[in-house]
Amino acid sequence: MLLKNVRSKAGGARLIGITGSPGSGKSTLTDGLIGLARAQDKKVAVVAVDPTSPYSGGAILGDRIRMMRWHQDKNVYIRSMATRGHLGGLAAATLQVIALLDAYKFDYIFIETVGVGQSEVDIVQVADTTLLVLTPGGGDGVQAFKAGIMEIADIFAINKFDLPGGPRLKREIKAALELSHPEEGDWWPPILGTTATKGEGIEDLFEELNKHFEHLESSGKLGEFQRRRARFEISALLSEQVRRALGEQKDTFIDAVLQGEMTPVEAVSKLLEGL
Repeated sequence: MLLKNVRSKAGGARLIGITGSPGSGKSTLTDGLIGLARAQDKKVAVVAVDPTSPYSGGAILGDRIRMMRWHQDKNVYIRSMATRGHLGGLAAATLQVIALLDAYKFDYIFIETVGVGQSEVDIVQVADTTLLVLTPGGGDGVQAFKAGIMEIADIFAINKFDLPGGPRLKREIKAALELSHPEEGDWWPPILGTTATKGEGIEDLFEELNKHFEHLESSGKLGEFQRRRARFEISALLSEQVRRALGEQKDTFIDAVLQGEMTPVEAVSKLLEGL
């Protein structure tokens, strides 16, 4: 299938972004969600966005050890992608892979992000549903408020809920959400407790993910999200081309800026002219 024909065939998959701090259990949670989707005979893809190796340029966590039980299932596709220097963790190549998987009629595409904090807000530009995974203890709730990622979550999962502090974190999130004033008919993010290693709470989580997608369908927002995704992909490709052009120029522009021969704005204009 030619890439230029992908867009007309895409649009049927449920794109679910899974984000949260490192060690919160995102991969284990994703593994449980894969199991529930496969129990319904759905095709599932996972795009796991990992930090870029400073040596090879590839994904550091390339082996998705926690999801290895699916490696012989032809209806499950798991791919690790490197961030390639993107602070938001979503390189242009990642967005193109997602579009291709959508065109090939996967029912669910889980996008598991690198989990580095504030830069995670990029996922909301790509996913239909954003799942924020938090854990009790360690000030995870406070960090979520500070990083500004509370606003992006459509669903909250407090993983490792069996640890001390789970109910307290749930109350903190609920209190924070009550400060907002959603309009009538808006989606109200549910807060669920899960223990992925024991399979607890995952069925309820899977049900809420499906409910949110149904809400988007009934409210007519899916088309709007597709346009937002395409806009973000074009922006990511543009940024990547500018960065590549700067690399090809080596230090020419940098030296010119440092010597006062041109401003950074003029340097960017020159780069864009070259493109």
